[in-house]
Amino acid sequence: ILGMIKNSLFGSVETWPWQVLSKGDKEEVSYEERACEGGKFATVEVTDKPVDEALREAMPKVAKYAGGTNDKGIGMGMTVPISFAVFPNEDGSLQKKLKVWFRIPNQFQSDPPAPSDKSVKIEEREGITVYSMQFGGYAKEADYVAQATRLRAALEGTATYRGDIYFCTGYDPPMKPYGRRNEIWLLKT
Repeated sequence: ILGMIKNSLFGSVETWPWQVLSKGDKEEVSYEERACEGGKFATVEVTDKPVDEALREAMPKVAKYAGGTNDKGIGMGMTVPISFAVFPNEDGSLQKKLKVWFRIPNQFQSDPPAPSDKSVKIEEREGITVYSMQFGGYAKEADYVAQATRLRAALEGTATYRGDIYFCTGYDPPMKPYGRRNEIWLLKT
C-alpha cells in the first residue's frame, strides 16, 4: 500500500481511457459528454449502510487489491478515477447501497490477478457514455447528491440519462489536501 500511496502522490497514475464527445455549459454548470472505455474492473458492493460508511468499508478493499493483496502478490498501481455507483430514491436521496468500480490498469487487463479478499470481484464491463461534471473538495454523500441535482438541472430538456443509477468519481488519494477533483457521471440512455 505504501508504494500505491507514493505513486498516487508523486508518480504517474493511469487514467481510465475516454474520449470527449461534446462540451456544454448551462446555468453556471460546465459538463462533458464522454465515451468511456470498457474493460475489466475490480468491484466491491456494500449494502445496508449509508453511502459514506459503505465507501469507508469498500475503498480500502479495492486499494489493497490494487496494492498487491491478490493471488500474484503484484502491486498494480492505481487508475483514476475510482468510481462508485449509487442508486437514488424518488426524492433524490440515496439508497443504502453502492458499488465501487476500479478499472484494472491496462497492463493487467488481459489477465488480472485474482483478489485474495472474496468480497472483491473481477467484472467485465462494456464501454459507457456519460455526462460528467467536475467539482472540488472532500466530497461526501450530500455533496454528490447536490452536484447530481445541479447536473440534471443543466441537462434538462437537452439530454436523456438513466434515473436509477449514477456514478460518483474521485481522482485523488485521501491525503491530498487541496486541488481535489471529483465528478458526477450520469449514464446516457
